[in-house]
Amino acid sequence: MPANIRKIVVVVEETRREMGREIAPPTRRAAAVAIIENPFAGRYVEDLEALMAIGEELGDLLGRRAVAALGVAPAAIESYGKAAMVGENGELEHAAAILHPRLGKPLRAAVEKGAALVPSSKKMGGPGQPLDIPLGHKDAAYVRSHFDGMEVRVNDAPRANEIMVAIAVADSGRPLPRVGGLTKDEAKGEDGLR
Repeated sequence: MPANIRKIVVVVEETRREMGREIAPPTRRAAAVAIIENPFAGRYVEDLEALMAIGEELGDLLGRRAVAALGVAPAAIESYGKAAMVGENGELEHAAAILHPRLGKPLRAAVEKGAALVPSSKKMGGPGQPLDIPLGHKDAAYVRSHFDGMEVRVNDAPRANEIMVAIAVADSGRPLPRVGGLTKDEAKGEDGLR
């Protein structure tokens, strides 16, 4: 069953100054968000395979859209993350089914590599409620400068029978990082950690 998409929203955020300092190059993040019908809204279903397949579909579609929004080559993406918000007639497990089993592989293809786990969050909510998409370095989870996030909201989503699914990517870490740890230049990206 393909995703029944009502709306796609793409947002680009560019930070040029922080704490009175110029950020050069600017920190850029993009999120691609799909508002989809929840095929299991209002009822308990044991087999969530249909949502897992939708996750795979959206990992590809939203991953490519987010990368394209930044206008860079896929390899230039340094961070990624995913999140979902389920409307009131759904359950958190619906978000888990979309986000976890199969969304990651096509997202990794969209950003070329992606050895690290994709940070994620899920929640229940209603129209206009914010959804925080956690971000982490795509190849080395211990790169602290890339522990970040991006907030998105869609004024009319998710409705009671919908799920809002979001992917965010960034072509850098946070503006002005200075909490130490492994740097992106030191990362090897072989084990997903370092």
